Amino acid sequence: MAWPPSPRPCVMSVALFSAKHDRGSIKFNMINPATGNRIRMVSQDAETGEEVRRSETVKGYEFQKNRYVLFEDSDFDSVKVETSSLMSVEKFVDEDSIDPIYFDASYYLAPDGKGSDDVYAVLREAITRTGKVALTRVVIAQRERTIAIRPANGGLVAQTLNEERDLNSSTELFENVQRVSVDEEMVQLAVQLVQRQSGRYDPSDLEDRYETRLRAMIDAKLKGAAIEEEAAPVAAPSNVIDLMAALKKSLGAPPASAAEPVKETKRKKAATTEETRRQPALKLPIQGGKSSKAKEEKAAERPSMTAERVMRPRRKAS
Repeated sequence: MAWPPSPRPCVMSVALFSAKHDRGSIKFNMINPATGNRIRMVSQDAETGEEVRRSETVKGYEFQKNRYVLFEDSDFDSVKVETSSLMSVEKFVDEDSIDPIYFDASYYLAPDGKGSDDVYAVLREAITRTGKVALTRVVIAQRERTIAIRPANGGLVAQTLNEERDLNSSTELFENVQRVSVDEEMVQLAVQLVQRQSGRYDPSDLEDRYETRLRAMIDAKLKGAAIEEEAAPVAAPSNVIDLMAALKKSLGAPPASAAEPVKETKRKKAATTEETRRQPALKLPIQGGKSSKAKEEKAAERPSMTAERVMRPRRKAS
């Protein structure tokens, strides 16, 4: 790797090491359940059904339906990009100017030899202090890739970048939502909730729960046991989501606009039910003989009688 750009740049020997490793993901084989033996995949001619060895096959490009132009290994060798053992830093850009969606594979860029340590350390320190990212090119698997070099963990990390043509356009997906006007009060509540839930990223929080359960199932199968299924969480049925109420509930504030009318309605309904139970019919005043003030006050203190009781005729004595 050569830097800085000059007729006689400083050259340091570096090597790329993949930052990702195969963590032994679970793989299954196709088995014939009748015999317990593995299935052997056979390469066959699609028309004649004749078996063909993979070593005898060539690559073909379909230019029309079922019509192919064939390519030999020598054809691919003729278009290979010249692999250079020298990577030159083309330019430096602001780290936040590269959208993370462009990042592809990650590699550790480490010095390859004691004579490279000084130049490596100077470059790492320079881009650390300036907040820049170095851009250069390298050939990986016969394909020339642009890589971004940035400081990480006391060293340098190189990340291959996707090209613009590698990414799908998001214009049609987001054009409608960009025209939506938002409620400022909701935004303020959402900001408070974001701040309350903010923390530092911890890689240990990431877990492939499906793979964890899959491994547990395999272990249980090997032991002759069965794995218990976890009950899926049941969401409350609701067709309409009150975002304001949800935000206030998350922040611990009572959503007055939603909760208070419900409580008032419940109180009214309960009072009406109790009143109906005690007084199922129309209330009527008690008619008496003497009309004195004392009797009127006494009658007012008595529980009101229903029409059914007042209008019921007296039974004649036999």
